[in-house]
Amino acid sequence: MELSFSFIIPVYNRPAEIRELLETMLHLTYDKAFEVVIVEDGSTISSEEVVKDFEGRLKICYFKKPNSGPGDSRNFGMRKASGNYFLILDSDVLLPPQYLAEVEEELNKAYVHCFGGPDAAHEDFSDLQKAINYAMTSFLTTGGIRGGKKRLGKFQPRSFNMGLSKKAFEVSGGFGRIHPGEDPDLALRLQKMQFTTRLFPEAFVFHKRRIDWRKFYQQVRKFGLVRPILNKWHPYSAKITYWFPTLFSIGLILAVVFAIFGGYWLLWLYGAYFFILFLHSLYLHKNFKIAVLSIGAALIQFLGYGFGFCKSTCYLRLLNKDPEERFPKLFFKHA
Repeated sequence: MELSFSFIIPVYNRPAEIRELLETMLHLTYDKAFEVVIVEDGSTISSEEVVKDFEGRLKICYFKKPNSGPGDSRNFGMRKASGNYFLILDSDVLLPPQYLAEVEEELNKAYVHCFGGPDAAHEDFSDLQKAINYAMTSFLTTGGIRGGKKRLGKFQPRSFNMGLSKKAFEVSGGFGRIHPGEDPDLALRLQKMQFTTRLFPEAFVFHKRRIDWRKFYQQVRKFGLVRPILNKWHPYSAKITYWFPTLFSIGLILAVVFAIFGGYWLLWLYGAYFFILFLHSLYLHKNFKIAVLSIGAALIQFLGYGFGFCKSTCYLRLLNKDPEERFPKLFFKHA
């Protein structure tokens, strides 16, 4: 089968981001035609004029629809696309020139119906963006929890950088209404249907993560709230490692309490961990400020995810609450 690619990009009030992303597509080192499908998800700040600037330079389609969330908007875009393989991106990413060539090489080498690629921090990103990217991707933080990233059939792609065949989309029905969490939910449903998923390690994107400390906490807290819901829907996917941020957070609180009463040994252990994390970030970034910010990012990540996970688990498992009734803000309505 000859591959024909369609990029699927939902956007909500982010015309500047779309412009930056489309600019990087102009510099892709790929000599075949590809399609770009932009789906305006009920925005009040339109990207239409930005898209018009790229007509004639890219094969680009633009659609407007009522707001129904990124998952439903991706489904909408895939139904409109002409390609047989969909490349799903968030609007806040930038593509390196070799991205599409790397994707095609991986698919030709060992075809899979769904893949995910990693993210990286561009050299032009702010120090805070680089620190948060470190916390989200490092093996020393929850970035290493997913595991099995190179094992065929087990990787859970994330929709900021994800590929999906037309066949897999049609069979699965695409993304569900939950957000965040619509991407691992889709991956787990695909695996249950015997579709394989895989990490494409060289098909990375630069993920800007347009967040400050408050937004970062809210984001990782939602990730924590969502995971027990996914575990309830897909019991076979539950792992003891998902409890790690909660246990880490409880342990940190105990360390502070013990220190108040003169017992410092547990606090010293946490201090040693954060010092190792600081040294690792400093080694990678060669920047003292980023290394310090990485400690704060990791702390927020553990606390936000950990307490979100614990809260959701208590309501779903102990009190047997319905996920959508208890956490309605995690679910979009269809357009």
